Amino acid sequence: MNKIAAITVLCLISLPTALWADSSRSLPRSYHSWQKSGRKVVTDKSSLFYGIHFIYADKKAMNGYRAGNRFAEGSSIIIEHFNIKEGSGSPVEGSKNMIVMMRKDKRMKTTGGWLFAGYGADGAPSGLDPVSTCFGCHQKDAAQKDYVISTINDFKK
Repeated sequence: MNKIAAITVLCLISLPTALWADSSRSLPRSYHSWQKSGRKVVTDKSSLFYGIHFIYADKKAMNGYRAGNRFAEGSSIIIEHFNIKEGSGSPVEGSKNMIVMMRKDKRMKTTGGWLFAGYGADGAPSGLDPVSTCFGCHQKDAAQKDYVISTINDFKK
């Protein structure tokens, strides 16, 4: 009986780690081969997105952008954020500071049917809280666009 209780407790303790390690939250290794947006520059230092970023969209996501931001299950979007090098006349890409991912997943009820995940510059999970850090802005700024702030216009270079 004690062995069963110990195994049950061990499983309950490791469940959050197992959920985070779920492959649906893994950063796809091949995303650099996806469609890449034009360069976006945010110079407002008070913005969470201060810096230079690029959006990568897989084939499903590109179809969703073309359909007016109506995305199919499994659509994946990744954004790489870079610091701005100080001292340069025009904004120049500095070091990478974070990577974020959105993946259409109908199981994610509290975030509009999207899985949000954040990663450090090295691609390791950042422990980002998707509800408080991501979804609030997406809900406010893009509820009518399937919670995706970017559009097909971001991919027109």
